[in-house]
Amino acid sequence: MTSLKSKLKEDLTEAIRARDELRSATLRLTLTAITKEEVAGTSPRVLSDDEVRKVIARESKKRREAAEAFAKGGRAEQAEREKAEGVLLDAYLPQQLSDEELGEIVAQAVGEAKAAGAEGPRAIGAVMKIVNPKVAGRADGGRVSAAVKRTLAG
Repeated sequence: MTSLKSKLKEDLTEAIRARDELRSATLRLTLTAITKEEVAGTSPRVLSDDEVRKVIARESKKRREAAEAFAKGGRAEQAEREKAEGVLLDAYLPQQLSDEELGEIVAQAVGEAKAAGAEGPRAIGAVMKIVNPKVAGRADGGRVSAAVKRTLAG
């Protein structure tokens, strides 16, 4: 079992003992999502820490999107709960890159791509191939894509 998954299980046990309903429910749902990912496909497998982080990031993103939807629908109480669950899950993820840090990484990648012969808007794919491994888990894909497009356009 991965160390991150075992940390989640330990934290779930602590939350249950402390009768922390929000934390225990959130961790249960996250562990269920990890288990589903492990048994998906042709044969069961154990996820690495990186794969577990991806599942946690996906679950956190779902919570943020749900919070926005609830807020637009006038259900502030449910929106707050979803936000709280997202914040709780974010604690298990690496620190997110700031806009400046992301901009520096993208600018460096654009320079590398141009040195390799990639030019203009069609260079997005080449730049993304360089950027994605450097920002894995530390920036949302939409943010990365927007930063690359901004840098290539201007």
